[in-house]
Amino acid sequence: MSVTKAVIPAAGLGTRFLPATKATPKEMLPVVDKPAIQYVVEEAVAAGLDDLLFITGKSKRSLEDHFDRNAELEGALAAKGDSDRLSLVQFPTSLGHIHYVRQGEPLGLGHAVLQAEHHVGDEPFAVLLGDDLIDESNPILPRMLEVQRELGGSVICLMGVPPADISLYGCAAVKASDMPGILGISDLVEKPSADEAPSNFAIIGRYVLSPDVFSVLRETKPGKGGEIQLTDALRVLAQRGEVHGVVFDGLRYDTGDRLSYLKAVVSIAARRDDLGPPLRAWLEALVAGGFADLA
Repeated sequence: MSVTKAVIPAAGLGTRFLPATKATPKEMLPVVDKPAIQYVVEEAVAAGLDDLLFITGKSKRSLEDHFDRNAELEGALAAKGDSDRLSLVQFPTSLGHIHYVRQGEPLGLGHAVLQAEHHVGDEPFAVLLGDDLIDESNPILPRMLEVQRELGGSVICLMGVPPADISLYGCAAVKASDMPGILGISDLVEKPSADEAPSNFAIIGRYVLSPDVFSVLRETKPGKGGEIQLTDALRVLAQRGEVHGVVFDGLRYDTGDRLSYLKAVVSIAARRDDLGPPLRAWLEALVAGGFADLA
């Protein structure tokens, strides 16, 4: 069955970016001149997923407004003949069929995904975490969709990380397969210590899931942090041999982390035709001067 639906959990509180996220959803923080969440939506649509369900929570109204029409702003831009900015404003509204469900209580990623059950039904579906920005030069979602079509079950995205960092992620116990870049998954552990981790392969925020995950999530008890963890539900499926891993070696930014967020802004801006040349020249001069002049 072709995958056409993407679920985008966006109900988090964004505490790592306080006070900026006190009244602004973390997903709406700009990466250059687009909110972070728009990059994620564009990635889903580019992979053929045009049915998009946001799992939102309190204070996420600006996210919904961003993907809706703004007649007053559009009218003002049209009256000024500013067709370029008018196109930029209208573009997010054309990205796909967008729906919203509220999580209600912040009970964890697994609980957020469970809220999508009624919309998804008995179909495989993708989950894209809004904090993970995958550079468009090396997309991973199309490959994950291919693997799911070929092998069935659920597919997770894996990235090798330093052992000292594995406690920040879900971690996979892996086994070799006959397919290049594809690993079998025998077990999953949420945020293990370096000593307890079965590998250095971390789960990052892209999933293509079988609808079987819903029945498991309904039975999953709160785990790490007192939350219902998606990793714990996928562990049950992995132990049945129903989870596969795709290894990702491209560029990925955690826009929920302040340093990684800054790297994303600089990296994306430096590669743009309009901003790249002057920004790169400024960065080169800054480094050559030992960061003495930050003007």
